[in-house]
Amino acid sequence: MEGEKGSNTEETPIKSYAGIPEAVFVDDVDAFMALPENDGVETVLKRLDEQHSKYKFMELNLASKRKRLRVQIPDLEHTLKMVKMLQNQKSSPEEFEAQFLLSDQVYMKATIPPTDKVCLWLGANVMLEYTLEDAMALLNKNIETAKKNLSHVEHDLDFLRDQFTTTEVNMARVYNWDVKRRQAAKASS
Repeated sequence: MEGEKGSNTEETPIKSYAGIPEAVFVDDVDAFMALPENDGVETVLKRLDEQHSKYKFMELNLASKRKRLRVQIPDLEHTLKMVKMLQNQKSSPEEFEAQFLLSDQVYMKATIPPTDKVCLWLGANVMLEYTLEDAMALLNKNIETAKKNLSHVEHDLDFLRDQFTTTEVNMARVYNWDVKRRQAAKASS
């Protein structure tokens, strides 16, 4: 059983991290249309169109996730940079002046004393106080996770593009098969 598991992972590499079903290329349209579940060209084309629409929906979700991650990563890196700056200022006895974003395009000056704690906004109306070391560890972990997730989303979007192409080619092949079949039936009558 253990050998089977190892050989299975070698034969079938990870195709999609999000569990996107793979579109199977229809090589032999005659054999494909002879299958019992394919009772008519309209039914098959409708099923392929629904599959294409599902892929489109998945693409929209993944694209919005990619956009969110592309904004989140620089924000996390900027926050980490600020925490490192606080870490460097911690040993200095002097306060320093900084500007911070109060709201869209409104900045405020603040005088910041040396500190060993920082509050991080976690979202969903939650802010927690961390030591500078814990904050840096958390931010580094979140940056690493976000970059890994972005990589997975990019991979899944590439995988989805292949599925679009395969599904569209299948639709064209089935449609063309039907046109040839009708032309042959017309010629024989």
